[in-house]
Amino acid sequence: MSHAYATGFDTSQLSTAVPRELVHKRAHAEVLLTGWTTHAENHRHTVRAQWPRFHSFYWPRDQRFDPMLFVETVRQTLPLLSHTAYGVPFGNHLIWDDFSYQVDPLAMPVSEAPAEVVLDIVCEDVRIRKDSLVSMVMQTTAYLDGQRMGTATARFANRSPALYRRLRGARHDLAAVRRAALSVPPALTPAVVGHCLPSNVVLAAGARTDRWQLRADLDHPVLFDHPVDHAPGMLLLEAVRQAAHAHRPATTGMVTGMSVVFGRWVELDEPSWVSVTPLGGDGLKITIEQGEAVCLSAEVTTAPSTPVSSAERVPALT
Repeated sequence: MSHAYATGFDTSQLSTAVPRELVHKRAHAEVLLTGWTTHAENHRHTVRAQWPRFHSFYWPRDQRFDPMLFVETVRQTLPLLSHTAYGVPFGNHLIWDDFSYQVDPLAMPVSEAPAEVVLDIVCEDVRIRKDSLVSMVMQTTAYLDGQRMGTATARFANRSPALYRRLRGARHDLAAVRRAALSVPPALTPAVVGHCLPSNVVLAAGARTDRWQLRADLDHPVLFDHPVDHAPGMLLLEAVRQAAHAHRPATTGMVTGMSVVFGRWVELDEPSWVSVTPLGGDGLKITIEQGEAVCLSAEVTTAPSTPVSSAERVPALT
């Protein structure tokens, strides 16, 4: 027997998250994107997202959203548009070459309701070979509740499963990688790296005050949402952010920008080290090294904490 129900309202106005498979997440709760529109001209797209007031990992600081929540939002657009607009099959691997972002802290206050985010994205240098996407650059401008909040640029490549297996060789075996992975060393004090929980700390103490060991907890529900055969990009960017905080633990500033070059994969069965070198002013150079090789190099911009006005403060965050 079939039943029909009259809802009394227009269901087209209801918001929902995009399918988790389109953003390469396993947990529905981690999907930030709610919809997208692909425009006919100039490889332009509009992607919509919603930010929760509290995220399990990217917590607000000083009543302002964590810039890494913006980074994760942009990351989710890479697979979304690759699959829906450029025909990339599921199972392919999207590999970052470089990534940068810049945000305006004044445009990132946490409101009393989940925040609506709109990403205006233009894809450039789109390279297609034999009807298959090879690589492209995504230029993103983000608006938070209607106000321009930040920009990001991501250059990435698309690799088929067969090519990825050839590139990774024996390290492609997920079970073997997990068996060989290093044990997780003790975490730095959470407050030193801008977090509240030890489980969210991705740095461990090293022999020097400007150098820390990367912590790769393969059971972390956010950073290792699904099995991977190397340290994921979001873990590495989080390590960069935490290193900037650890370098100046007495301050409550924000990492407002990064310019990152990914040189090679960071393996899970070897120790890797995160080092900081001051560049003058609020700038830092941060590298992640493994063995004798630099795997990632980043230039980071920090800014002092900007208090939220009393009118903007959310009591639940106080």
